[in-house]
Amino acid sequence: MTDVVTRFAPSPTGYLHIGGARTALFNWLYARGRGGKFLLRIEDTDRARSTPEATAAILKGLDWLGLDHDGEAISQAARAERHAEVALQMLAEGKAYKCFSTQEEIEAFREAAREEKRSTLFQSPWRDADPATHPDAPYAIRLKTPMEGETVIEDQVQGTVRIQNDQLDDMILLRSDGTPVYMLAVVVDDHDMGVTHVIRGDDHLNNAARQMGIYTAMGWPLPVYAHIPLIHGPDGKKLSKRHGALGVEEYQAMGYPAAGMRNYLARLGWSHGDDEFFTDSQAKEWFDLDGIGKAPARLDFKKLEHLCGLHIAQAKDAALLQEIEAYLDASDGATLRPEQRAMLLEGMYCLKERAKTFPELLDKAHFILTDTPIEPEEKAAKNLDTVSRGILGSLTPHLQNASWTRDELEAVLNRFAEDQGTKFGKLAGPMRAALAGRAATPSVFDMMLVLGREETISRLAHAAAGATA
Repeated sequence: MTDVVTRFAPSPTGYLHIGGARTALFNWLYARGRGGKFLLRIEDTDRARSTPEATAAILKGLDWLGLDHDGEAISQAARAERHAEVALQMLAEGKAYKCFSTQEEIEAFREAAREEKRSTLFQSPWRDADPATHPDAPYAIRLKTPMEGETVIEDQVQGTVRIQNDQLDDMILLRSDGTPVYMLAVVVDDHDMGVTHVIRGDDHLNNAARQMGIYTAMGWPLPVYAHIPLIHGPDGKKLSKRHGALGVEEYQAMGYPAAGMRNYLARLGWSHGDDEFFTDSQAKEWFDLDGIGKAPARLDFKKLEHLCGLHIAQAKDAALLQEIEAYLDASDGATLRPEQRAMLLEGMYCLKERAKTFPELLDKAHFILTDTPIEPEEKAAKNLDTVSRGILGSLTPHLQNASWTRDELEAVLNRFAEDQGTKFGKLAGPMRAALAGRAATPSVFDMMLVLGREETISRLAHAAAGATA
């Protein structure tokens, strides 16, 4: 059996679109799950629109998503000579021909066809012309497409697709200036790279019929085709800028974890039974082309957030911290101080539960990241009246010698509350204000454990003294 080789072939004319990211993911999962290769080709033949910045953005997006590719990324533009060589070979073998028709002549043909209400598919008068009649003029090289019969695409997602050959034109392979067209370049590159499975958007389905003509003319084996439906917005309409975030880097900047994004994108148009939440290893094991649906998938941000929350909750703390730092760097360039890193790692157990995004997690971590001395927010400050400050002042000596464990801290605080003739619940508000400057925080005990004895007592003492700046 031939080793599986898939590829992702984006055009570097903009950011890595969410649809492109899903295509890359499907190719990556299919290859990785079968011990095959996942290759990357940058289709930069459109020199006017392709930019190094866009290429860098695509590579950065794939890197964030964790979709590693085998070998170096291939530049399509750098292989123009090879593409031309194949066109000239087809010409020499009579599988292609020289077409001297000018752009004006082609447009005149189409205009007449429109007026006569017949097919505007250009039929070159040079297809079967005697070479002796060829003028000394620029020419394009066109593929000789069969004029009868049909081209059958056995698509792994769309099923059997039949296209009548009289609906296919003799497509140009080499322009009159000698440059190869994109359609030729794709086929030559896929063949030379050993691509066995072409998994791409179904907007390329019609291209497959034309590209198969080149495979047939060259006597090359066809790849397995799988044309996947496009992604629609929540309103069921084709994805566009009105639907909000489209580029992968925007999803990173919004604080979604890469693992959650991979899980969500995998489920966007593909399913494995009723499984919603799964790991990378499960996705690689389960992913197959017959699990891809024919209908367009819809973006659902609630589902994305739900899956991301599950992935944050089960992530290893050190890996999560690393990704949070990458998120901070990507969003506002912020960096964590060593003591903040240490406390975040220490407190991850109480921060990651129920956080769906990194901003939510970092909001819960406000007590770690805030500057000291703490200036309480207005709502929290109401809990620090004169009586409450007095109670906090009385509490600090009880904490000086307590062993810093949850059980001990709970016992100390409950005893202290009893001595004050109140319940611990009445202490919680002032302590939240003192330790975090907020009314809504993780549990008081979690904050004390993460902050440690010295920082906890320092913050309580500061609040007790009545200083707010």
